[in-house]
Amino acid sequence: MRHVRLGRTGLLVSELCLGTMTFGLQCDEDTSLAILDRADAGGITFLDTADVYPLGGGLPTTGRTEEIVGKWLRGKRDRFVVATKCVGRTGPAAWEQGSSRKHILDAVEASLRRLGTDYIDLYQLHGPDPGTPIDETLGALDDLVRSGKVRYVGCSNFLAYQVARAVGRSEARQLVRFDSVQPRYNLLFRQIERELLPLCLEEGIGVIPYNPIAGGLLSGKHDPAGPPPEGSRFTLGTAGTMYQSRYWHDREFETVAELRGVAEDEGVPLVTLAVAWVLANPAVTAPIVGASRPDQLDASLAAAELTLSEELKSRLDEMTRGYRMGDAAR
Repeated sequence: MRHVRLGRTGLLVSELCLGTMTFGLQCDEDTSLAILDRADAGGITFLDTADVYPLGGGLPTTGRTEEIVGKWLRGKRDRFVVATKCVGRTGPAAWEQGSSRKHILDAVEASLRRLGTDYIDLYQLHGPDPGTPIDETLGALDDLVRSGKVRYVGCSNFLAYQVARAVGRSEARQLVRFDSVQPRYNLLFRQIERELLPLCLEEGIGVIPYNPIAGGLLSGKHDPAGPPPEGSRFTLGTAGTMYQSRYWHDREFETVAELRGVAEDEGVPLVTLAVAWVLANPAVTAPIVGASRPDQLDASLAAAELTLSEELKSRLDEMTRGYRMGDAAR
């Protein structure tokens, strides 16, 4: 597994990042620990989680994923780069969400406790908070870096203009700035190529995209003639409806069928091809790959060893060109 620099920083991270949002709901604890073991054996040293995980849960399950990751990290914390996120609702009180100074300082302490560590390598805002001035948020993050509780900061699900504005305010006020973004990106969702990825290349911001296989649709295993299978991302608790809205459509299934044909021609699993395509973008640092069973990681791990030819990359780009423009026709 190669290691690459995160944006303009000196921090080296594995070229694939393990996403853990399935841990504690879709995956029980034993399965989650086995997935972490498999990722470790495959050379992944970059782990991503969030204080609101597991995906599909609610307040009763908040923090469970961080607890599982923290349990696994005991005795080997120094071998991994650990990223987590805040902003989502973590409790019933009105202030237990968002990116206010109060919530960020409370949330980081809770994450440190659950992860069993005294520092977080990459602390990310899980999404924008229009109710809090960005200067307040950046000031709180700056204090966390100065205190040593956080090493680097980033954001997830921000639009390009929001990232640009935050970087501008950081520079104007000499505060810590975002060194990474975590957007959704795959062959079926390419809109970030228009503005966000060029911005990241220009500003030296690392990109760690999630959903590289579109919630599992790019595995090619789902049958469009039937309902989403129980236990999949498309039926998972409070998240199932969101994933169906993103990907469970005739157009996407037609594209997946075409892509599956290309993968068969190349003699590689469609998952491997899909993750390798994300990796091939020069703006991308490390795609976030996940699994609900340890063996499912193998196809994603193989992507780190697959270099797409220019011809194949261009073919995939052309086949999915319409997804770069949102709802535009292919």
